[in-house]
Amino acid sequence: MWAAPDDALLAGVAAGDRDALVAFIRRFQRRVFGLAVSVVGDPVLAEDIAQEAFVRAWRNAAAFDARRGSVASWLLTVTRNLAIDALRLRRAEPVDPDTLLALHLPSAEASPLDVTTAREDAARLAVALRALPTEQRRAVVLAGIGGRTAREVAEIEDVPLGTAKTRIRTAMAKLRESLLSEHEDD
Repeated sequence: MWAAPDDALLAGVAAGDRDALVAFIRRFQRRVFGLAVSVVGDPVLAEDIAQEAFVRAWRNAAAFDARRGSVASWLLTVTRNLAIDALRLRRAEPVDPDTLLALHLPSAEASPLDVTTAREDAARLAVALRALPTEQRRAVVLAGIGGRTAREVAEIEDVPLGTAKTRIRTAMAKLRESLLSEHEDD
């Protein structure tokens, strides 16, 4: 069973073969854990993420479609998404104000030049955003300013995930082109 191709091993997992599951975990455990650690930076949390990734792989093994990619990329995508979700949950944790003060952050007072530059940048961005088609503008604002994922944008806009991703990517490319061409004109 160890020499079986990845998709055959996953098919065994889907069929409920315990040996296939053990071989599957052993084959991918280092990559899954390594990816989780690299994303979250915490080995303990990475262990939980890796475990959940294998649980999801076990539950969804029958739904795997080899035409959409390899088993490894599918499993690592599951792991990456779980790790990002874990980071989002952590971000919401309150931080002790004394800890923030101990960081010796730079002064919050901005110089007049910084304020002027920020206002000019914001104005240029607003003009570039208004030039985008409405669907792209909404998608990039939801993702870039609202912090929404492409999946969340798709749900909010009631469009397929691929459409949401294309809108975000196209809008970002147009904004980049617009802002860079303005900068070159200066």
